[in-house]
Amino acid sequence: MTENTQTPSSPTSELPTTYAPAEVEGKLYERWVERGYFEADAKSEKPPYAIVIPPPNVTGSLHLGHAFEHTLIDALTRRKRMQGYETLWQPGMDHAGIATQNVVERELAKEGKSRHDLGREAFVERVWQWKDESGGQISGQMRRLGDGVDWSRERFTMDEGLSEAVQTIFKKLYDDELIYRAERIINWCPRCLTAISDIEVEYQDDEGELVSIRYGEGGASIVVATTRAETMLGDTAVAVHPEDERYKHLVGTEIELPLTGRRIPVVADEHVDPEFGTGAVKVTPAHDPNDFEIGQRHNLPNLAVMDEHAIITAHGPFQGLDRLEARSAIVGALRADGRIVAEKRPYTHSVGHCSRCKTTIEPRLSMQWWVKVGPLAKAAGDAVRNGEVKIHPQEMEKRYFDWVDNLHDWCISRQLWWGHRIPVWYGPNGEVVCVGPDEQPPTGEGWTQDTDVLDTWFSSGLWPFSTLGWPQQTDSLAKFYPNAVLVTGYDILFFWVARMMMFGLYAMDGTPPFHTIALHGMVRDERGKKMSKSFGNVVNPLDWMDKYGSDAVRFTLARGANPGIDVPIGEDWVQASSKFANKIWNATRFAMMNGATIEGELPPVERLSATDRWILSRLNETVAQVDAYYEDYQFSKLSEALYHFAWDEVFDWYVELSKTTFFAGGEQAEVSGRVLGEVVDVMLRLLHPVVPFVTETLWTTLTGGESLVIADWPKDSGFRDEAAEAEIASVQSVITEVRRFRKEQGLQDGQKVPARLELGATGLGAHEAAIRQLLRLQPEGDAFNATATLPVAGGTVALDLSGTIDVAAERKRLTKDLGAAEKEKQQAEAKLGNEAFIAKAPDNVVDKIKGRLAKAEADIARLRAQLDGLPAA
Repeated sequence: MTENTQTPSSPTSELPTTYAPAEVEGKLYERWVERGYFEADAKSEKPPYAIVIPPPNVTGSLHLGHAFEHTLIDALTRRKRMQGYETLWQPGMDHAGIATQNVVERELAKEGKSRHDLGREAFVERVWQWKDESGGQISGQMRRLGDGVDWSRERFTMDEGLSEAVQTIFKKLYDDELIYRAERIINWCPRCLTAISDIEVEYQDDEGELVSIRYGEGGASIVVATTRAETMLGDTAVAVHPEDERYKHLVGTEIELPLTGRRIPVVADEHVDPEFGTGAVKVTPAHDPNDFEIGQRHNLPNLAVMDEHAIITAHGPFQGLDRLEARSAIVGALRADGRIVAEKRPYTHSVGHCSRCKTTIEPRLSMQWWVKVGPLAKAAGDAVRNGEVKIHPQEMEKRYFDWVDNLHDWCISRQLWWGHRIPVWYGPNGEVVCVGPDEQPPTGEGWTQDTDVLDTWFSSGLWPFSTLGWPQQTDSLAKFYPNAVLVTGYDILFFWVARMMMFGLYAMDGTPPFHTIALHGMVRDERGKKMSKSFGNVVNPLDWMDKYGSDAVRFTLARGANPGIDVPIGEDWVQASSKFANKIWNATRFAMMNGATIEGELPPVERLSATDRWILSRLNETVAQVDAYYEDYQFSKLSEALYHFAWDEVFDWYVELSKTTFFAGGEQAEVSGRVLGEVVDVMLRLLHPVVPFVTETLWTTLTGGESLVIADWPKDSGFRDEAAEAEIASVQSVITEVRRFRKEQGLQDGQKVPARLELGATGLGAHEAAIRQLLRLQPEGDAFNATATLPVAGGTVALDLSGTIDVAAERKRLTKDLGAAEKEKQQAEAKLGNEAFIAKAPDNVVDKIKGRLAKAEADIARLRAQLDGLPAA
């Protein structure tokens, strides 16, 4: 429990009767920023706690995925700041090479211009201008959400310091022979005219056609099947499995490639699956990654048949056609030539598309820059295997190892103008010079810089240390590297997380960039369906914030956040969270109006009622639970624990059970008022990291404190009172049982009923006044006639329902329910008595039947008691 001797500076009357988020949130956030609460001091002696923001694209705006992830990070950092850590949540944005270039090119197109009309230098200046005027709107939206980032440290992956970091590590990798230039197959977008990374390829099922084509003649012919007939113009072999008896006689021979007149070899390669299709595959090394590998093994020529726009450049009749036009024309020509053995259409298969423009990706042989990832990936895998870095949840480790243990060399060059230009110069006599940030590039006639830029993931892979000033040895780097944890989605475990691991270990002398990788799932709609514009189910979180407040959106997202599991979310859930925020507001106002205070020390235990001791025991248990859930990144569980503690235990039970005490006034009311103040104080502190706005407003009013952002995080004092918890559990049982009975009788909530309570033997007599008030039970009076008697918590509650129920109808209903319960008991006993069934049934099934039996027996006892309590007909 906490000690707080501040005196409240303002009365409850300062709080409006209803909570209006729009009138609170913006002002509060700006106050937090102005007072520097989120700024991290690299020279502080406090222990460090640092998290980097997964940098959103400069072209982006806040979507539910951002809101989800930011809520989790903000909760972690707010708690650590309250725990006394020097806390840094590092903000910044990614320059988003392809996306940003596309945005600016579209703007130019409206003016009837292209980037080539401006030239490279002027185009890049135009992009910077767009960035300054229109980019980064997400920063303002992050403020709406309540992100506690250190805005004074905001970085951009193209700013001067990060550019120096990119050039430094490129030079280091190049000098260590871990960067090289080579011709390989890459993912090519014919619309964006650049290589793109694996993460920028979206696969979807497209309807195409599968055609089977006969190569060669008679017994020397082979049938191959393809969905991309246009690539056959670039075939340089047909491959079969070495052990396939059907084709052994053809291996080493040549067959004619239809339509071209060229002859190509038949090669044996273990990559071919003899069980798939005809067991023979066409080999087009310049247009397929697997074919390229076969070509390398068999020294096959690489024949490119398309240009960068996916226009056919080979074989006269089809030259100049788009790839799709050529596909149709080639199939037609093959059909006319009698070469089509079979056709299947529509044929649905998975096809890669550019995530930016949705154009079908074309595998293309191209000269590119590559990172030799072998030693880097091994180090990244070893850091997790030896426990230096923990992945949470642990079951995600397998996916991580599957990736880093089988990682191919990484294509890092992009054919764009916006981005970090590759720091390599070419001389007139074939010279190649890589230039570091402190070196001057070669000059003179014939020297030119490489025209490509680096993959965006290259610069974002440096994010945990480049944002702290690396390659300079800054105070911030010494204080906050490595980060405490990385919070990000499992979908970029491979593409971003693995790259940060590789670069961090490489650049920082074997120190990984973070101690823990906490992976969360993806936000989906309420039916669990992926959110997509094409599905029409995309939600703008700002709309929900306008309608319900940021706290409601945050609590909904945190409450659904199970580690590594996708999060379904619907507006109904946000509405429910809004009701929770209002409940906190209204109940806290009520508490303050009825004497809740933090003035002075907590009264000694001997002055506390059982109800007081119960809520303080539950409070400490909740503090311990919430702490444990935070340390295990169990945001859903900690949110549920806080919800049920606040709504159920504090507001629905403690406040209600204490009303008679408060209304009576006197010394015990003052004691309970101090306990209630303590409970509300700690409850608001616990809730603050998830719902910061409503808690800040209430807490500063209750305590007079400066801000929850810099308040102390609650500690578990160790106080537990099992006896009080058992006693109040009995009280709750009495109230719950009678409430259920009243509902079954159709009594209105406010309808008063005469009752006799016989609870003295159970020790609950002290709670009779509270029980009567909550249950609307009047004193029995002289004319009392017990028409129903309920067994409760070892005692009885006798009710006089004269004139309120039809006794005959009630007896009939209870008798029917009793028959159903007895039948359920018989069925459960029969199954549990069947030895053959028990021998075969799984343990969980047997346990479920035992549970049904126990419930049936309890129902029978309850129903018989109710029947016995009814008056004679």
